[in-house]
Amino acid sequence: MAPPLSSPMTIKRIHREVADAQKEDLGAITLGPSSDNLFHWTGTIPGPQGSPYEGGIFHIDIHLAADYPFSAPKVTFATRIYHMNISDKGGICIDILKQNWSPALSLFKVVLSLSSLLTDPNPQDPLVPSIATEYVRSRAQHDRTARQWTELYALPPPQAPKEVSKPSITVVSNPGAKNKGKGRAVPAAPSSNASSSSTARPSRVETIVLDDSDDEVTSTTSARRAGKKRQRGGSTVDIDLVEEERTTTRRRLNTRMDRDGGGARSSTSSRSMGRVRDSEVIVIDD
Repeated sequence: MAPPLSSPMTIKRIHREVADAQKEDLGAITLGPSSDNLFHWTGTIPGPQGSPYEGGIFHIDIHLAADYPFSAPKVTFATRIYHMNISDKGGICIDILKQNWSPALSLFKVVLSLSSLLTDPNPQDPLVPSIATEYVRSRAQHDRTARQWTELYALPPPQAPKEVSKPSITVVSNPGAKNKGKGRAVPAAPSSNASSSSTARPSRVETIVLDDSDDEVTSTTSARRAGKKRQRGGSTVDIDLVEEERTTTRRRLNTRMDRDGGGARSSTSSRSMGRVRDSEVIVIDD
């Protein structure tokens, strides 16, 4: 929202600075107007490397006058900082915001000058004389205090570690599989808290198929014992191998009983034949 006495030239100048700020390579510096007021800008300045303010992020507020750029912008530090040229309330003592202001300067150049002020303070024109005196007489103590203030007020909040979802492994027993190592994938059961986090990654499902080789061997043995095809002439005959083995055993018993005598052969043959007839099965396919 523009001030009531702002001129079209001021509005045009601010729009041009918005476009220039979007084109400039600001690096870690941020600068831009608020969403509802072109005369109120905000920005952030990272602590320069090698200075006691390194690692901190310092927020600034910028308010433009109705006759900007003919009047200097009012810039204050929103983040507390231990600096001889910046007051406890955020006021800044720098020449380009006072007598050395020029309409040729821009807000981007003002922010760059503030970043340089953190590296090279001016003890000749201090806003806080006690800090300037400490800077001159005990530089190590000054830097320790400035570093403590940076850690206390300017460090960005720590980022939460990203959760890495572990893949779920589903073991599937597949006794009737023809090809070992292949089987249908079984989806993992949905987690109760899966919908609570929008950033959680979907879990992968790995399927391990265990073939029941014992069942496979048993079924193969049963198939072998159940029957066997034998060619007879032009047709195929299925012969029960179990019955064939019993017939061979019966013949051997009859031969032995022929040697031993008729009576024993007769009784033994009756008992043997009785047992065989109870389970005798002969399958012949023409």
